[in-house]
Amino acid sequence: MTESRLPLGRLWRPVLAMMLVIVSSNFLVQFPINDWLTWGAFTFPVAYLVTDLTNRAVGAQAARRVAWMGFAIAVVVSLLLAPWRIAVASGAAFIVSQLLDVAVFNRWRAQSWWKAPLVGSSVASVLDTLIFFALAFAGTDLDWLALAAGDLSIKWLMAVVLLLPYRMMLPRLQLWVPAIR
Repeated sequence: MTESRLPLGRLWRPVLAMMLVIVSSNFLVQFPINDWLTWGAFTFPVAYLVTDLTNRAVGAQAARRVAWMGFAIAVVVSLLLAPWRIAVASGAAFIVSQLLDVAVFNRWRAQSWWKAPLVGSSVASVLDTLIFFALAFAGTDLDWLALAAGDLSIKWLMAVVLLLPYRMMLPRLQLWVPAIR
């Protein structure tokens, strides 16, 4: 079956995982750990893991579908759980950075197993951080540039840490996106 004809029902695990990551991150970003870091910095990078596993399992088009589905579901739920400004900033930053992650991952996918997810997540994290913090906190009393710098450093750290679950899932991609029987 070609990637473009992949039934949406096969993507329920990645879509659910993406929704959970975004909603939890939108909630946790409201709680600073210190002057330069929020709890959301630790959860959001898992979104790149979700996209990268989907991309590796069934391709870029499916990964983009998961990103768009996760975006639609999570923005609606996030509007209920987080202030509208955070939900809108999160949605804009999320979809732009996810689509960039898919593109960068595809450019690097033929390299060593770790290069595509590491480079894609690292590059996309820069754009995500800039868009999110500028939209969510510019003009507020928060030192959002310090928060953005701390957030980005944790996202880069998490990009390295998440290579372990990515590697562990590579031989088990059928569990992530099951084949049609």
